[in-house]
Amino acid sequence: MLRIAVPNKGSLSGPAAEMLHEAGYQQRRESKELRIVDPENEVEFFYLRPRDIAIYVSSGRLDIGITGRDLLIDSGANAEEILPLGFARSTFRYATKPGAAKGVEDLGGMTVATSYEGIVAKHLADHGIDASVVHLDGAVETAIELGVAEVIADVVETGTSLRNAGLEVIGEPIMKSEAVVVRRTGAGADEPKVQQFLRRLQGVLVARTYVMMDYDCRVEQLEKAVALTPGLESPTVSPLHNEGWVAVRAMVPAKEAQRIMDDLYDIGARAILTTAIHACRL
Repeated sequence: MLRIAVPNKGSLSGPAAEMLHEAGYQQRRESKELRIVDPENEVEFFYLRPRDIAIYVSSGRLDIGITGRDLLIDSGANAEEILPLGFARSTFRYATKPGAAKGVEDLGGMTVATSYEGIVAKHLADHGIDASVVHLDGAVETAIELGVAEVIADVVETGTSLRNAGLEVIGEPIMKSEAVVVRRTGAGADEPKVQQFLRRLQGVLVARTYVMMDYDCRVEQLEKAVALTPGLESPTVSPLHNEGWVAVRAMVPAKEAQRIMDDLYDIGARAILTTAIHACRL
């Protein structure tokens, strides 16, 4: 069986379980379950702390894991990202008191407080900055006020909590994170079971990104219509009973669907419909 690590709690847990369910895999019914077997798909799921998943995968005890890119890098584990999953996105930034620094180049000799020591130490080293890193578990905003550090490095969404603490974001982002599938470095992803797992997740990602669009249009407007809905390889075009009309079906990006419908209507297309895609293989 393919042995897969899944986050057992936190912002990664719910969306990961939902994606796996959409991909056709059984998931646990109770949060206390630490392991379940999906015999139909020949998969065994282990529910672990998100911070530990990359380490378990790097040991070779588990084949694949779902965790955050930030947690993967911070762990220093011998594992690598093989598929981004598009949820649990976050941005890591430095912050300090106004005027104390403008960017990472000004942090030499300072102390940086963070919950992600591995990420920050690597980022500073990559930029040739000699600075101290202090590890704190959460609430790093207070580190500067209490004199533990001159700078903090943390996840920044709107920046409101930082401003409330009298701090400002400085420099470019340290990194951008999201949920990812990880595999032991060098193990590759060419095993049939691994490939099947990845194809299923990719199918979910595509299904969430696209919708199926159907419409009718006059033959003389077909080229204009196809230019608006080229599909993946090409759209499906079928003649209608009424001479001079055709029915067209194509996948279109979900975020552009309303604009495309407007443009199709303007060139004379009618009976324009969009439907959700629940699963696919490309």
